[in-house]
Amino acid sequence: MKKILLGTVGLVALSLSAPASAADLAARPYAKAPPMIAAVYDWSGFYIGINGGWGSSHKCWDLIGPPVLAEGCHDATGGTVGGQIGYRWQAGSWVFGLEGQGNWADFSGSNTNLTNVLLRDTSKIDAFGLLTGQVGYAWNNALLYVKGGAAVVGDKYNTTVIATGALNDSAKETRWGAVVGAGLEFGFAPNWSVGVEYNHMFLGDRDISFNTPAGVLNATSNISQDVDLVTARINYRWGGPVVAKY
Repeated sequence: MKKILLGTVGLVALSLSAPASAADLAARPYAKAPPMIAAVYDWSGFYIGINGGWGSSHKCWDLIGPPVLAEGCHDATGGTVGGQIGYRWQAGSWVFGLEGQGNWADFSGSNTNLTNVLLRDTSKIDAFGLLTGQVGYAWNNALLYVKGGAAVVGDKYNTTVIATGALNDSAKETRWGAVVGAGLEFGFAPNWSVGVEYNHMFLGDRDISFNTPAGVLNATSNISQDVDLVTARINYRWGGPVVAKY
């Protein structure tokens, strides 16, 4: 009986001391959560890509006299495909760059010659190139930019007999001018971006000599032109695609 009584008293004493012992234990230390890291897209580096789209060249012909006679105007339109290579560097949210672009083109159009309604004036741009500088502003992986620089196009001109399609005379030239444009580009993968771009080429006017199929000078026309161009682009860039920002 004494052993049972002593055992019961011991259990009660142990149960009373347990809460006090638990209270004496140190509280779990508080661990501060690590800071969040934001991934920031970096546009710096060399890049290469392809582009394709549509263009339109507005041309007006004037026959050099005397007197000067208006031959008429037309829009030479069609598709284009080509490539670009460049370099960009980023300072804060500002992005600066240099780019060279070369394209094959098929911008063709024609009109009836107003000085001789038996003839048709036809023009075609079969290639062009752009050498431009860029200034842009980036919102992480979205880049809005403007560009400007030099433009060069390859032009071919024909005058044909409407009734038969026979060649009356022809000419070709390489013409230099200026270009301004703007684009919007998105980085959709660490080193890949896709965008859309608009350019306007100012190509002025020039006196062009037309020769017959036999190579004899037949006429001289002053031809003015400009070009509007819309293209979609995809680029691959070498460089750090993402930087950590706390």
